[in-house]
Amino acid sequence: MTRDSRAGAPAPHNNPPREPTDMRLGRIVRLLMEHATVVVSGTKIAEEISSSRSSSGRSSSGQSGSGRSEVWRLIQQLRGLGVDVAGHPATGYQLRAVPDLLLPEIVAPLVSGTIFETDLHHFYKIGSTNTAAMAAAAEGAAEGSVFLAEEQTAGRGRGSNVWQSPRSTGIYCSVVLRPVLAPADVLVLSLAVGLAVKDAIAQVDASVNVDLKWPNDVLIDDKKVCGILTEMNAEATRVRYIVVGIGINVNQESFPAELNATSLRMATGHEWSRVELAGALLKSLDREYRQLVRDAGVRESILRRFAESSSWVRGKNVRVDENGSAIEGTTQGLDERGFLRVRTESAVRTVLSGTVRES
Repeated sequence: MTRDSRAGAPAPHNNPPREPTDMRLGRIVRLLMEHATVVVSGTKIAEEISSSRSSSGRSSSGQSGSGRSEVWRLIQQLRGLGVDVAGHPATGYQLRAVPDLLLPEIVAPLVSGTIFETDLHHFYKIGSTNTAAMAAAAEGAAEGSVFLAEEQTAGRGRGSNVWQSPRSTGIYCSVVLRPVLAPADVLVLSLAVGLAVKDAIAQVDASVNVDLKWPNDVLIDDKKVCGILTEMNAEATRVRYIVVGIGINVNQESFPAELNATSLRMATGHEWSRVELAGALLKSLDREYRQLVRDAGVRESILRRFAESSSWVRGKNVRVDENGSAIEGTTQGLDERGFLRVRTESAVRTVLSGTVRES
């Protein structure tokens, strides 16, 4: 059976994923980056992509329009996606600026040595990376598979909430994990992901003051900058697979007031490299995950570090909406499983799920 560690039922998975990015585009970008100071001929680029296979599994050299004309078509496609490439078939090509695209060829070198380095999937546009990752996991996708998108048309947050996912401004990332864990322990993993996000942001800019809100929000100045969506397929006593979705607002310049959201750019006043942050995120997540699955004793450390990193875990006056009912009280820390304790007028209640708001 399927269990979901979020509050409320999961949103329907009714948005089919789009086709993954043509792998040749990433290879072209990587080649131009490696030769950033010179002009690269169309012939050299054609040789590079003809030695690989396209995302459809067919040899690109066997497709119609191969050679320099095919390179021109792909260059035009890159330009349409916002990549600033100078030149034309007669003179060759050169990048005017390094693109901040989460292409596997760009991200993979940053996560070398992690479980995420070998199976990265990129989409320019997709419904939801979590939907794609859940479908792939059901078909046997390997642990460490990563799904990255420049844009989501149906990004999902907690419950039935929609995650705003404009093109190439945020990080929209889902990973497949297959831990030897009981379903009851998955909450601790979600808390560890929050710690990984906090650490990744600090690696890029240590001056950013990040707050963790139980169970899966990351805040700056009481506004949401990141959401974590953990979904799993499990039996009664063991997890089959988990998909962790992470959405980070990176370079958005504004949000509707009703969203109470911010971005790293809005919070710091400068533009961020999504590539650098994505690399830091996957490295931090790899470290937290490996420690959790290898050492059962690290769970106490995760709970302690989460509590130390959160203004919401202890002493916060909150209202909790859970399963159609609501309670109000003051947070009293986490129990040994990672659930939130709230002292009401009559007793200390354990919050298993639900929406927590400041009261």
